[in-house]
Amino acid sequence: MAAAITKGDCVIRGAFREHLAAVLDKLTDCGVKIEDTDGGLRVRPRKNLKPVNITTLPYPCFPTDMQAQMMSLMSVTPGVSVFTEKIYPDRFMHVAELNRMGAKIMREGPHAIIEGKKSLSGAPVMASDLRASAALVLAGLVAKGKTEISRIYHLDRGYENMELKLQKLGARVWRERE
Repeated sequence: MAAAITKGDCVIRGAFREHLAAVLDKLTDCGVKIEDTDGGLRVRPRKNLKPVNITTLPYPCFPTDMQAQMMSLMSVTPGVSVFTEKIYPDRFMHVAELNRMGAKIMREGPHAIIEGKKSLSGAPVMASDLRASAALVLAGLVAKGKTEISRIYHLDRGYENMELKLQKLGARVWRERE
């Protein structure tokens, strides 16, 4: 998702298409090229991504655990996307924080309507959980200006040394003590 939102080109070693089929299908639908390589997957987004609609459902369908991160991507993808959360209808805590960064997302019950924009703006935001943390980091990667995310400790439950991995890919991201 980080490669897609930044329009980067990277190889993810150890990634298996069969483990990520529903997510990769949606990324492909929006215009991200994903190729099998020896030992992983190469991710190369096209310049003009397209909006997609998503409904979260149990495996093997689109996972609720990737909904927030995909929403960050759709926030900067021109057009309208609709996300329907069928697993945890209240899993939209990140919407208000993405909107604070300039996203245009409206929530209606278990649905979120995202009107993608060209860019987001850096802002102070607060992570409410693991998924929101990842989504805000992704949004911060492409936001104009500085994004400061508080309560980022949630991130550590699912993403080991995320800031170091992103730095290796060229991101200007760091962690400060709270």
